[in-house]
Parts: sequence; C-alpha cells; structure tokens
Amino acid sequence: MHSHPRGHLVYAARGVLSLHTDRKTSIVPTNRVGWIPAGFTHHHRAHGGTDMRILFLPASLARSVPARPAVFTASDLVRELLLTLTGPRYHDGAGRGPGRAAHARLRRVLVDELHEAREQPLHLPEPRDDRLRAVARRLRAHPSDNSSLAELGRAAGAGARTLSRLFHDELGMTFYQWRTQLRVYHALVLLADGHDTTRVAHACGWANPSGFIAAFTRIVGTTPGRYRNGPGHER
Repeated sequence: MHSHPRGHLVYAARGVLSLHTDRKTSIVPTNRVGWIPAGFTHHHRAHGGTDMRILFLPASLARSVPARPAVFTASDLVRELLLTLTGPRYHDGAGRGPGRAAHARLRRVLVDELHEAREQPLHLPEPRDDRLRAVARRLRAHPSDNSSLAELGRAAGAGARTLSRLFHDELGMTFYQWRTQLRVYHALVLLADGHDTTRVAHACGWANPSGFIAAFTRIVGTTPGRYRNGPGHER
C-alpha cells in the first residue's frame, strides 16, 4: 500500500485493473475509470495483458471529483480523452508550448465529464471478521467452489446463520451477492487473458454459459464476448 501527493485517475485501455484499499477491492475494467484522491493509501494491479493508463490531476481540478476513491462509467468521450491525455503527445502535461495548453483544456473537459458521470462501482468489500476472512480466502483461491454457506461455515468455525448475518452487517451484501461479485472479478481477469466465454464460465463456478452471461452482463454492463472484443482490443 502507498499514497501519492497528487490525485490521479487509473484506466485500463485494455484488460482489467484492480484497485485495493484497506476496506475493499474495486475492479476497473475497460468501461470504468478509477479515481484515487491525493494521500489516499492504496495499490493498484494490472492483470494479464492490461494497458494501464494513469493521469494526475492538479488540486484545482481534483476538487470537482469526490474526496474518496470512486469508480465511474467511462463513456466513449471519457475513454478518448484518457487515451489522448496519456498518449505520447500530452503525457502528464510535460510538453511545452501549445501542447501543454491543449493538455490543460482537455483535462478540464475530462473532469467536467466525470463530474456528470454516474458512479458505477464494481467492488468486493474486504472482510474483517476472521470467519469471513477464512471463507473469502477459500473462495478467492477457488472461485468455482460451489459449497453451500453451511459447508463453508463448518470449515470456518461458524454456522450458516452467523455467516449470513456477518455478510449483511459487515459487507452490506448477501453471501451469494459477494460470491457472484468475486466470480465476475475473476472472469474479467480470465477474459483479459483471452479465454473464451464457456471456459471462463466453468472456471468461475457457473454450470452453463447462459447463467454466467446473465450475471456478468448485469454487473459489468456488457456481455463477456463484447467485453473481451470491445474497444480495449482495437488498438
């Protein structure tokens, strides 16, 4: 974990990123953009063949976005602005003359777009209770594990009712919601590595691809096939 004195945006031009804080893991696929305010302790990780872009914002612009980490929908315009601003011509505003002025103008347009954009988090809250942590470790290591909550509870030393209450009270979601989010996260990583939909579905615990496609589309906002072959793979 580390912090940076300047707030910055993180974006996957191709592939998928994960953004980790002490409270949660946020997933940033190609149709999302992550924001980390200045001084906020975190680390981010690129999975597979990911093309990670980072754009620092001056304090004057950072005031227009949340004072906490956030994940926004990346519209086509936001995507093109990020690709341009992190490209060789304008990279981090280090150029001189007209290039630097253009960089500043494009950054302002980008922040205006993010100010209007919908926050669309895709995250996994980090459990703190030891029994929940034991369940989370097992499922992170084996996302295809279809054990019931009662079966997982026996290994973790807690009953299904206790674990269900802990998921609700500590993580704000049901066990099945959390496990689905975890599986979709793993699916994004596998898709970024080029695996096909059927193989990803089985590797992440779905008995048939149609159930996987429905869950993935509901959470990510696009089908696995469109995600894998989307704009992040065009250039």
